[in-house]
Amino acid sequence: FLYTNSENSFAWVAKNLGPTSYPDLIGIFKDKVRFRELIAKLYPEVFFKKVSWTELDSLDKDTLSYPLVMKPTVGFFSLGVNIVKCSTDWDAALLSLKKDVSRIKSLYPEQVINVSDFIIESYIEGEEFAFDCYFNAEGEPVVLTVMKHLFSSESDVSDRLYMTSVDIVVQLKDKVETFLKQLGDLIPMSNFPLHIEVRLWKGKLIPIEVNPMRFGGWCTTADVTWYAYGFNSYEYFFNQRQPDWENILKREDRATYSIVILDIPATQRNKTIKGFDYEKLLTRFENPLELRKIDFNQHPVFGFLFTRTSVGNFNELEAILHDDLSEFIL
Repeated sequence: FLYTNSENSFAWVAKNLGPTSYPDLIGIFKDKVRFRELIAKLYPEVFFKKVSWTELDSLDKDTLSYPLVMKPTVGFFSLGVNIVKCSTDWDAALLSLKKDVSRIKSLYPEQVINVSDFIIESYIEGEEFAFDCYFNAEGEPVVLTVMKHLFSSESDVSDRLYMTSVDIVVQLKDKVETFLKQLGDLIPMSNFPLHIEVRLWKGKLIPIEVNPMRFGGWCTTADVTWYAYGFNSYEYFFNQRQPDWENILKREDRATYSIVILDIPATQRNKTIKGFDYEKLLTRFENPLELRKIDFNQHPVFGFLFTRTSVGNFNELEAILHDDLSEFIL
């Protein structure tokens, strides 16, 4: 088997796997407008509109439904994502977007983030969750992990903190399986992995993003599954295995296992950064499991940290969620 979860590999997949269903399926999910059109009948409450980059300045902001989210139709890493609460916030959001676009173009190819077209869609209230899964050879969905995605505020769109625990899986697993069956009925898939982000609103899961190229994250969400539950998501996908959730969810360990994404704060992006004090950062956590340093000159992150947080010590996760990391930047 060969598997890559690199966003940059999409052009290769399209060129070399053309006779298969994979390029079209990936294209459906990567293009947020196309995906919204396919699932619109399941979510009539979600407004969405496609707008080109050249149309944004002339768009009549008073005709839009607020609150809304504006983002590239093909995107990655929450880059270019802006929340607009009301029409008076539109101009500031548009200015922020323009500042992001030049930086985005220098980081990733068009297949990963396309800033020629944008989707304007309803801002979905509620808690956000993410999960990795796959559709097996028979087209049946298999849930590999469920994570909660925390934000520091209503306007926060970062990927700073994802966490999983037995309690989180118990809370959402049944709803996730129902959601996946509905998705599979609309878009038949087999031997196909997905990373999905949803909001839980009034008891209903509403998709925010469905992206096969993010299955396992940037070698992150699949690995937190190993730390938390003792199995490898890639291996389970390859071998068509299902987690023994019945026994996993009976265990006594109720700790929280997290991925902390050490993203470069907006206030530091135009400054010269000489380094990052990783050792100082590690002292802020009771049980850091693994630190993966990233070349911050090439990517908008300093690294990824995997942690285990015991029950009653959630304050350490709250602290890093609200930290701008400036004290660690050299």
